[in-house]
Formats: sequence, structure tokens, C-alpha cells
Amino acid sequence: MQFKRLGVLALVTGLILPITAPAAHAVAKVRDVVDTASAKGCKTLSVAVKKAGLTRTLKGKGPYTLLAPNDAAFGKWPKAKLDALLADKKKLKTVLTYHVVPKKVSAEDIKAPGSLKTVQGEHVITNKAGDKIWLDGAEVVEVVPCKNGMLYIIDEVLAPERGK
Repeated sequence: MQFKRLGVLALVTGLILPITAPAAHAVAKVRDVVDTASAKGCKTLSVAVKKAGLTRTLKGKGPYTLLAPNDAAFGKWPKAKLDALLADKKKLKTVLTYHVVPKKVSAEDIKAPGSLKTVQGEHVITNKAGDKIWLDGAEVVEVVPCKNGMLYIIDEVLAPERGK
């Protein structure tokens, strides 16, 4: 009896996995860059986007490429530095718009070496080796297509002066 249950479970699991795996990938494409970033562990970035008043724009039609520091990236900063940035809307907006490219940039579009012009006006320096991508020295952890562009999850918070 126990083997029959396991067989049914294996049969059911075998049927479910091929059906749900592509569906999970399709869900990411339905979300915008802000919601996808939050779902992928960039909650501090989502709070910062809201405080800077950029949520409505980044949830809009786009296309945008969002270079999204994950929570671990923000965790490398001293709390006082992060709190000061979040409290200064003008500086916050400058830093965040340095993380946005006003077009959809696929991983294949990244050049080594190269650069991407940001909404803030300066360029992020790009580099690539095989499947690895770096943006101003920050390693890209994951690339996620979204309904209004692309999301690059990175392991560092970028600062405009880093790209010079």
C-alpha cells in the first residue's frame, strides 16, 4: 500500500512539475520591474523607490532596465549611511536614477567593456566574461525579464561617482 501511494505521488508530481515550472517563469514576465525586484529580495530598494517618489514611473510602460541592489547589498552599508540616504529625497533620487537605464537591455546587449547611460545622466561601466556580468564592479546575481523591461539584481549599491 505504501508503494502505491508513493507511485501515485511520483506520478502526480511528475505531471505537475512540467506544467508549473514554465508557468512560474511566465509570472515573472507579467510583473513590472519594481514588483519583480521586491519579489526577488530587493525590498530595501522597493522602500527607497517609494520614498523617492519613483514607484509610479518605474511601474509604468517603460521600457526600463533596473539595476537592483539586493538587500544584502544594502546590508553592507552602515545603518546611519543608509538612513541618511533614505531621509534625503534629492540624493536618494540621484542614486536611484543611476540604477535605471531608459531602455530594455538584455544580457546579450551588455558589452565588455562597455557602458550604459542611466536616467541620472551618467554611464554605468559594463563588463562581461562568459555568463558573468559586472556593472560598475557590482556582480549581476540574476537577470529577470519583466513586463516593462529587464531587472538586473546586483550585489552592490551603485554610486554615480563609481562609474567615472
